[in-house]
Amino acid sequence: MNYFELINKCLTELNYKQVYSFTELTKNEHLKIKNIINTLNTEVCNSDNWNFLLRRKEFEIPANISEIPNPINGKVAMLLIGGKEYRYTDNFEKFFTNSQPRNTYTTFNDKLLIPLFDKVQNAEILYYTSNYAKTAEGTEKESLENDTDISVIPDIFAEPILVYGTCMRLKGNPQHIRFSYWLSMYNNALANLRSKSAIDADYSPSIRLSRY
Repeated sequence: MNYFELINKCLTELNYKQVYSFTELTKNEHLKIKNIINTLNTEVCNSDNWNFLLRRKEFEIPANISEIPNPINGKVAMLLIGGKEYRYTDNFEKFFTNSQPRNTYTTFNDKLLIPLFDKVQNAEILYYTSNYAKTAEGTEKESLENDTDISVIPDIFAEPILVYGTCMRLKGNPQHIRFSYWLSMYNNALANLRSKSAIDADYSPSIRLSRY
């Protein structure tokens, strides 16, 4: 279900009039629904280590370079350099004197700090992406913007989570006649998502892709 379809499903649940084009979404309630859907999508994606967020990136590390621009937009799950796993440490000062513990890396000013290598190294990052939406063509992006954009949450879970969660937040009144129903549907969908898609993992540092 794409962004426009999610919005219209919310309008139906709220007993509001549906719209026939994305450009008609100009009313205050329309804008609130759009914002809440994106907020919920981000919150749910941020709430756990979901397997649908896992991505893999390969790249090369030049020789005699101890810092490189972050190659990902997300949270590192594993870094491999030359086939060896490197562990995260928050003691970035050690990297400036090349006295860090062996097989470690850190982050500083949106860069990866790594040991010096005397030759080019092949590296690989397994990470949880921070791009929580994608276009109809599959290009990933941070948020839902256009009518055909879709959430990266699997559709079978995205629809009830985002629709019922949005209706619940928009009304925000437990006394509303449908509030308990929305809450139940939202909680059930979230529980089902967690039972099928959550991954237990150690704490990993957040990394954000630089934009120049």
